[in-house]
Amino acid sequence: MNIYKFYFNHLIEAVEKFKSDFKYSFIVEDILKKLTLEPPKNSINGDMSTNLAMILSKDLKLSPKIIAENFMVYISNFPGVDNVNVAGPGFINITFKQNVWSDFLSNMLQNSGNWDKLEIGKGKNINIEYISANPTGPLHAGHARGAVFGDALASLLTEVGYTVTREYYINDAGNQIEKLVDSSLLRYNELVTNNSIDIPEGLYPGEYLKEVGKNLVEKYGDKLETDPKEKVFEKVRSVSLEVIMGMIKNDLLKLGIEMDVFTSEKEIISGHLLDEIFKILESKNLIFYGVLDPPKGADPKNWEKREQLLFKSSVYGDDSDRALKKSDGTWTYFATDMAYHLDKMNRTKGDLINVLGADHIGYISRINAAVRALSNDTISIDTKVCALVNLLEDGKPIKMSKRAGNFVTLSDIINAVGKDVVRFIMLTRRNDQSLDFDFKKVMEKSKENPVFYVQYAHARCNSIFRSSKVKEEELILKNPKRLKDVHEIELIKFIALWPRTLELAAKNHEPHRICYYLIELSSIFHSLWNKGKDNNIKFIVEDDLELTNARLSLAKAVALTIRKGLSILKIEPIFEM
Repeated sequence: MNIYKFYFNHLIEAVEKFKSDFKYSFIVEDILKKLTLEPPKNSINGDMSTNLAMILSKDLKLSPKIIAENFMVYISNFPGVDNVNVAGPGFINITFKQNVWSDFLSNMLQNSGNWDKLEIGKGKNINIEYISANPTGPLHAGHARGAVFGDALASLLTEVGYTVTREYYINDAGNQIEKLVDSSLLRYNELVTNNSIDIPEGLYPGEYLKEVGKNLVEKYGDKLETDPKEKVFEKVRSVSLEVIMGMIKNDLLKLGIEMDVFTSEKEIISGHLLDEIFKILESKNLIFYGVLDPPKGADPKNWEKREQLLFKSSVYGDDSDRALKKSDGTWTYFATDMAYHLDKMNRTKGDLINVLGADHIGYISRINAAVRALSNDTISIDTKVCALVNLLEDGKPIKMSKRAGNFVTLSDIINAVGKDVVRFIMLTRRNDQSLDFDFKKVMEKSKENPVFYVQYAHARCNSIFRSSKVKEEELILKNPKRLKDVHEIELIKFIALWPRTLELAAKNHEPHRICYYLIELSSIFHSLWNKGKDNNIKFIVEDDLELTNARLSLAKAVALTIRKGLSILKIEPIFEM
């Protein structure tokens, strides 16, 4: 039972009746777009609060307080309501009788398999592109956050009914690939000649390229460079990408991530999609030859004015028009990216989400304009930018990796602390806020470590079952009304917030809300556990089997909810610590 949905439906019915009784002329559908029913910021104001009076005020030309006072009687007739009052500028606050919460717990446990089921995305497709690191080396710490965020978001949206495509865009064309080939050839020659080499500035110095060199020797022996230059380039490119993408895929598997689609930039460029975007934009009169102004902050004296083929992206909210072709007639990177997004739209037939690093924030408005133009405003795109991760060891910054030479690899982090710790910690802040990842702190067994805190709550629930010698799966709540202590009711109320949290996280594309919820749920549960010492609220009461059964059922509800949240984050729950 989603208790918020249950009472929201009652609220909608009451709005319809209120309109009819007072013969008002407002449009109910417009009101519903803004109507909320949520926990008040302060629990002393009750269990739920609605903004109905304030959003009706403009249409009815009455003060919110007058509307609220007239509407209170309708809410008083909702099942289980104990008290209704008006607060602040016109919030209507509702307090329920105790049995509402105990009955909720009973209903939840009876329907534990689907009590939180949501179908927000039923019948809808969505494509999430994330990670998409250049295939010039293994994934590093900076990629970890976008990888976890994107994958958790994909899992979250799948949970609420979307058909999700997880996509990785391989940037296997351009200058960085030329540098990769040159760097790989140096490692190949190092093995062939058995002489150590110095890596010139501008090329990739990482030790990981020794593996590429080894594969080149195994495949082509010492005769590789006797081929024509073009053939050598393609052979080295092919082996380099195969080896490095193998490293990347292996690291992703370690992190619990499997992509559905890997799309090649080179294939996009060589296909027909660039010509297709040209035709689409031309048919809409959205391209022209013109001269761009110098970029903001650039010295106009050093800016070469040149005529280029431009896309009228400013028509769709971008801060300037964008070049599609360079002065030499070749396509720009942005044009290739437009073609790639058209490819995603054609395949997905649904909305798009891009997960980008902090250095791509200026890219958002132009690609939004591209998607709007190419889809006739029928497809939406949401771009999520992941802020930087600061790697620390006991509060001190980490800058180097022994294995990679110039960065800390994702594999280093997973090997040090484990997949589940990485996934959880990467979601303990909003994606657009910087995050500190302290290797020492994330392994502490204290409430200061959120991973431990949540896992310990789950393990404690299971320790209760072991002590009681009652199997969780066989437990049936017999008398929910025995749960009446204020701290027990507080915990039940917070469990009841889970479906609402899930819904908000999915609608806002914010998987960190799941993480926040689990931390707060664990805190309330640990607090109740500690009351066993202070207020004699023990889960196992030797001379009262009915009360023991009720409290064991409450522990079961906590465990079920924690497991559900962790499963969405793709983290394994711990049963014993």
